Order: sequence, then C-alpha cells, then structure tokens
Amino acid sequence: MSAAAAPLIPHRKFVTFCTILATLMQALDSTIANVALPYMQGNLSATSDQITWVLTSYVVAAAIMTSPVGWLAARFGRKNFFIICLAGFTITSMLCGFAQNLSQMVVFRLAQGTFGAALVPLSQSIMLDIYTPEERGSAMALWGVGVMVGPILGPTLGGYLTDAFDWRWVFFINLPFGILAIVGLVLFLNETKANSALKFDAIGFAVLSIGIGALQLMLDRGAEQDWFSSTEIIAEAIIGVMGLFLFVVHIATAEAPYIPPRIFSDVNFTTGLLLMFAIGLVLLASSAILAPYVQVMAGYPVWQAGLLMAPRGLGTMASMMIAGKLASRYDPRKLMAFGILLLALSLWDMSLWTPAIDIPRLTLITVIQGFGLGFVFIPLQVVAFATLAPDLRTDATALFSLARNVGSAIGISIMSFMLAYNTQLMHTRIGEGLTPFNRMLQTGGSYLFWNVTTFGGRAALNGEVTRQALAISYSNDFLLMMWISLPTALLLLIMQRPKRPAAKAQGAGPAAAASPAHAVLD
Repeated sequence: MSAAAAPLIPHRKFVTFCTILATLMQALDSTIANVALPYMQGNLSATSDQITWVLTSYVVAAAIMTSPVGWLAARFGRKNFFIICLAGFTITSMLCGFAQNLSQMVVFRLAQGTFGAALVPLSQSIMLDIYTPEERGSAMALWGVGVMVGPILGPTLGGYLTDAFDWRWVFFINLPFGILAIVGLVLFLNETKANSALKFDAIGFAVLSIGIGALQLMLDRGAEQDWFSSTEIIAEAIIGVMGLFLFVVHIATAEAPYIPPRIFSDVNFTTGLLLMFAIGLVLLASSAILAPYVQVMAGYPVWQAGLLMAPRGLGTMASMMIAGKLASRYDPRKLMAFGILLLALSLWDMSLWTPAIDIPRLTLITVIQGFGLGFVFIPLQVVAFATLAPDLRTDATALFSLARNVGSAIGISIMSFMLAYNTQLMHTRIGEGLTPFNRMLQTGGSYLFWNVTTFGGRAALNGEVTRQALAISYSNDFLLMMWISLPTALLLLIMQRPKRPAAKAQGAGPAAAASPAHAVLD
C-alpha cells in the first residue's frame, strides 16, 4: 500500500477504534486476574501453585497460537479471521466467568488464549496498513495504549471488579466491548483476498508448539519438582530445546514454511524481536510481582492495591502520546535508550523498598516506570517495521506478539520461582540466629511478642521471619529485572535509524509522496 493511498481508506477512525478495543481486551486479560487470584483460589479449591495456571495457561496458549496468525489471515481472509477470533475470545471469556472448578477454568483460559492470540498482531497489521509512514508514530501510540496499558491497568480493573462485585466479573466485563468491536469490524473493515491455495506447514507449527509448551511446563513445574533433580523436568527441558531447535532448522530448510525466512534478514526487525522479548520478560513479571507486594507486604486492601497500580498505566499512556509525536522527528533509538534508563532506575528504586513504602513514593516510581516502558515500546514499533516489506507485516506482527508472549510467560515463571526460592533461603538464614540463647529474644518487647517458650510466640516469630524473608526476596526480584532490562540498551547499537520519507525530508514532489510505505536506512 502506498503512502498516498493509505489516508483514502473509508471509515478509518471506526476501524482504528475497533482494532484498539480488540487489542485492549486481549491485553487486559493477560493480567486482569492477578489481583483476583487469592479469591479464585478459594472458590475453585486450588492450591497456590495450581492457581497460577490461570495466568500461565492463557499466556502459553496465546504464545503457541500467535505464530500461524499470518498464514491463517492469508488463507481465510483477514476480516473473517479477525471476527471469528474476537467472537471466540468473547465467548470463552464468559465461560471462564462461569467455571466451577480449576480444570474448567484452565480449559477455558486455554481456549481464550487460543482465540486471543490473533487479536494483537492482526490489529497492528491493520493499523500499519491504514496509516502512512509519517502517521505511524502517532498511530502506534494509539494502538500501543491497548498493548502496554492493558497489562498494566489489568490489576487495577481486576481489583475494583473483585472488590465491588465478584472475581467472575473480571471475565464478564469483556462481553459488551467484544460485541461492540465485532459489530464495528463487520460494518467497516475491508476484507483482504483469501488465498485458498496456501498449504499449512503442519511440521513447523507442531515442533514450535511442542517446544514452547514443554519449555513452559518446565518453568511452571520446576520449583515443585526440585528442578533438574526431577526426571520430568529434564525430559521437558530436552523436549523444549529440541522442539525449538527443530523449528529453526525447519524454517531454514523447508520449501514453504509458514514463517518466511527472509523476514529475519531485516536487521532492525530481528533486533527488535530480541528487544521485545526482553521487554516482555519485565512487562508482565513486574506487574505480577508488584500487585501481591502492595497487598501482602504493604498491607493495602484489594481495591486500593488495584488503584495503586493505575499510576503505572497513566505514565505509560502519557509517554506513548509523547513518544509517538517525537518518533518521527528524532532518532527513535535515543528515545528507546531514554526509556530503558527510566525503566532500570525505577526497578533499582523498587529494590530498596520496604513494607513501610509510602503512597507518594510508590506512585512516583510506578509513574516513572510506566513512562519508561512507553518510550521503549512506541519507537521500537517505528524502527522495527520501517524497513520491512509490506507483504511481511502480518507475519512480522505475529512474531512480535510471540516474542512478547513467550517473554512474559518466562518472566512470570522465573520471577515467581526466584521469589519462592529466595524466601525459603532467607527464612533459613534469618532463622539461624534465632535460638533460645539469643539475648534479643529474652528481654523487652521482643520477649513479649516473640516468646519462644510459648506456641503463640514461636508462631508470631516465624511469621515475622517469613515477612522479612519475603521483603528481601521481592527486593531481589526487582533487582534482577533491572539487570535484565539495562543490557538491552546494547541492542540499540545494532539498529539503524530509518530516514524520513523523501517528500518530508527533501521537499520532493508527488512521486516521492507515493513511495512505498517502508523507509530506507541511513
């Protein structure tokens, strides 16, 4: 699609609204259940380990089903495929709300993730097609509100719905918005031509699905099975590595893989994939860790904990609007470097928090963190897709979503494991010095509260030790995320800045204005 043709698309505002709404629904559901998990755990008779499958089943299903989105859209037509996925997502959301036990919930969340996998890449592909290169910074800022702010505001909305109504409403809330988006897409979105001659690359899809699924099982069950001392974990690790390895080999050697190998020859796009994976590691993991920290450590009720998550989303929204305007005027790589620095600084400050963290500081730091995420995400979309051929956009957006989803699944699993492991380790170390011969426990307030000669005193002392160990573990998690995010700035050295379109940069005539949508490199 030419730059000149893009603005002539009819009903562009309505299409934009519906695609952003679909994106927001999918992104919200990746984290909206975080705050409600303790309530769901009791209602569904699940353990603390089992209930995490409500989150990971959705993320894994979305990760597996994201990769074939480009092929499915080309085979059945983008409009038809989009509407089917959006309808399936809305219906399975309702089924999640009606679930009566953990097994039903996991099955329905798997189905929800399967249908929801296509919503983000298809909406991004549509947005890239209907806006010119000069407009894409602002367009990606609008679209990015759904992708980035959705996971951040999910706990806030989930906390409010759980406290005011019931945890089931975190799923029922999708119904009116799903219907509105479906009607809008039916009426206003133009269909692309379906290619019925395309053949599905079953081998490539199978090995990728097995690899991702086995990897997630290893991460989720590792702590429970004592990691590599377990035959199950070793087997899952081998299957996961082999599946991903065979997928890479298949993509490189197959005659018609469903992900075109030439897509990886674009340096900006390939580097952007790595950066998106790293952002995915931190994006959902930081939200999943912060929500229980505010409730368990700082002692805020669920509704207030949800509200305290909102400033992070507001910071992201504000920075996206600013970054969208600046991305077409300044070097996007410098904007991303600024965002990474803000993100790392906020995580470093969070590693210094104590359970007595006050609301002003918590709000300020989460706003800074959200601001940093927005300055990374929007310029990344501009740079990564600037030099990519238009016919590869749907596959490229699917791979971007896949990198973010896989990174999110791995990030949540790693941070949850490290939190549990460090809590146990710190509990043991702190407890080493708490003996009946410790003079601090024999006098004063310590003796009154933690008298080790009584059952109640020992229980109170154990609770305080656990609380202190948990505080140290949260601090270590935030610090680990800082060290994950900070080195990603080195990837910016590989990327090249796309030039402005010739008509803007050099005052060229109409011929330049109608140039292909992808820019050229410096």
